[in-house]
Amino acid sequence: MTAIATTLNPDLPMREVLAVYPGARRALFRKYHVGGCASCGFSEDETLAQICARNEQMHDVPAVLDYLQTSQEEDRAMQISPAELETALNSGQTEVRLLDIRTREEFEAVHLAGAQLFSQELMNTVLMQWPRETGLIVIVDHQGARSLDAAAYFAGHGFTNVRALLGGIDAWSKEVDPGLPRYRLE
Repeated sequence: MTAIATTLNPDLPMREVLAVYPGARRALFRKYHVGGCASCGFSEDETLAQICARNEQMHDVPAVLDYLQTSQEEDRAMQISPAELETALNSGQTEVRLLDIRTREEFEAVHLAGAQLFSQELMNTVLMQWPRETGLIVIVDHQGARSLDAAAYFAGHGFTNVRALLGGIDAWSKEVDPGLPRYRLE
C-alpha cells in the first residue's frame, strides 16, 4: 500500500483531496484530461471514486492515487520555502528574480523588495529574453496556491530553476519578515 493510500482514499470529496494535494486538479488534467475545463470538470463535492467511475481512463483507482502522490512530490520539488528564499537572497551566489502574480492592489499594498508585478508584457519579456538555465526565478502569490501553477507553466517552457514560494507572501511575513503586513482576501 502506498503512502498516499493511508492519507487519502477514493471516498474523500475532492475538496479534501485538493486541500492535501493542491496540485491535484492540474495533475488530473495533465494525465487524464479531467478537471481542467467545463466539459471535463468535477464538483469539489464529488469523490475521487466517483470521478474515476465516470472516466474510463481512470479505472485503476490505486494507480490514480499513486500518480497524485508522485505529482505532489514533483510539486514540492518546484517549491521554495521562505527560509530557503531568504538564504538565496542573502547569499548573493545566484541572481534571484521575484515575479509577483497577485493583483495590482495586493502588490501595491505589500510586496517583497525587488519583486516585479507580473503582467502580460512581463510574461512576454520573460519568455522571449530571460535565460532559461541561469539564476533563480521565484513566483510569489498570496498563500502559495496559484504560484505553483505559474511555476509549472514556466518549467514547461524550459526554465530549469523556477520555484513557487511555499505559502506565498503570507508565509514570508510569518516566517521571515513579521513586519510585512498580512492580509486576508474576502
